[in-house]
Amino acid sequence: GASASMRPSKNPANDPRLLGKPIEDFRYDYATHCRDKMPPGMKALQKWLESNVRGESWGIYRCEKLGPHNYSLHSVDRAIDWHLDRNVPADKRAAMDLIHTLLATDKDGNYAALARRMGVQGLIFNCRDWWSGMHGMGPYSYCYKPNGHRRHGLDPTQAHENHVHIELNVPGAKKTTSFWRSPLGRRY
Repeated sequence: GASASMRPSKNPANDPRLLGKPIEDFRYDYATHCRDKMPPGMKALQKWLESNVRGESWGIYRCEKLGPHNYSLHSVDRAIDWHLDRNVPADKRAAMDLIHTLLATDKDGNYAALARRMGVQGLIFNCRDWWSGMHGMGPYSYCYKPNGHRRHGLDPTQAHENHVHIELNVPGAKKTTSFWRSPLGRRY
């Protein structure tokens, strides 16, 4: 992966080739089955992460049923686990830089501009999560009791303390969103 962490000031969403262009609405696409067929947008996101963000892939596909008609986005190759450990200061900084860059408001006033332009629909890191349409990161349910207090003895992987989980919606996975269609994204 890249050695330097990305800075929000260098947010690709503020590139003149994207500013002023129509931006995608917030959207969330669920997974309803298991199918291991890597979409072009996930290949591109992995290459983009490798080129721009410290860390490495901990994997994309695994068949994981969450409920009767609900599957993990890993089940359809639309989620990547990017290894960054909150207990390693440089890793935690890189993870937070990545999240802030994805969720930053661009110079046109669009919140979560890069996430929307890439088709990112979900993020989980260090007991916090963001789902398309939310403003900012919220508490990740695995880590908290119904009364809002943090659970003890959490599994670091389940709590996403050692990786950033990044999900793509269907257009992002198809590589048809504005970032991937622009000169910035076409090279990935």
